[in-house]
Amino acid sequence: MIARALSPERSRLGLWARLLVGCTIMTAVTFLLSVPLSGQQAAIPAGADEATDRLESSPRHGEWVTVPAGDGDEIRAWVVYPERADPAPVVVVIHEIFGLTDWIRAVADQLAADGYVAIAPDLLSGMGPDGGGTESVDQQGAVALIRTLERPDAMRRLQAAGAYAMELPGASSTVASLGFCWGGTASFDMATLGWEALGAAVVFYGTSSEDEALGRVEIPILGLYGEDDARVNVTIEPAAEVLEARGQRFEYEIYSGAGHGFLRQQDGRDGANLAASESAWPRAISFLREVLGG
Repeated sequence: MIARALSPERSRLGLWARLLVGCTIMTAVTFLLSVPLSGQQAAIPAGADEATDRLESSPRHGEWVTVPAGDGDEIRAWVVYPERADPAPVVVVIHEIFGLTDWIRAVADQLAADGYVAIAPDLLSGMGPDGGGTESVDQQGAVALIRTLERPDAMRRLQAAGAYAMELPGASSTVASLGFCWGGTASFDMATLGWEALGAAVVFYGTSSEDEALGRVEIPILGLYGEDDARVNVTIEPAAEVLEARGQRFEYEIYSGAGHGFLRQQDGRDGANLAASESAWPRAISFLREVLGG
């Protein structure tokens, strides 16, 4: 073996070359680790049957809070915080006609996993027996109560929840609404309020707002619907025409074979609901990141 001594200058050049190669490799590895592997599915909220287990195993901090809602009113809400170093945008999670269930709380937890401060208000607060909310009634009792909730009161309570969350430690001053079924309609309606803080609305299988109200929309809206949901879907195109004529952004997707409530009932409709969920949730998160940041 022949040993060869290098000059000091060439030794230093060799050292810098090795460092550069090492940094390049580390950068490439970091990038690759940040990209999902081919075929790897992004995380989505748990289905209804797995929601409680998902909540119990979550590493994120969640807590019950009481939110002042104006006129002496107050509501109970579930808040989940993301694990991040910078302030996070807020998402107001609007429950279905069944009230604030474990499934909705699990959706809030997934939003926190995706980087958002999520607040899920119980819009039935104070409406149940002995002043209770969703927890004080069964499912049909929740349905009966929510039919008595006046829309202006629901909007007031939702705005209060969003304003409260934006003042929490670790929250930024940007907020979006995201709702399901009855809550999807409420999310669409929030876009018509002219609330300056609201930056976007996401609608999962909720009916569109009335034409007169659509004239007040000034923020982007994303709608995500199941194909087999004619009651809801008949309201999509009329809203799209009004908003397009006004130059307002309304994107929507209708998922083949999926039914109403597909994100909750992911095991339904011979796999169509799960396929819709695996496509719709990442699209919702991408939309929120584009519009709100985070």
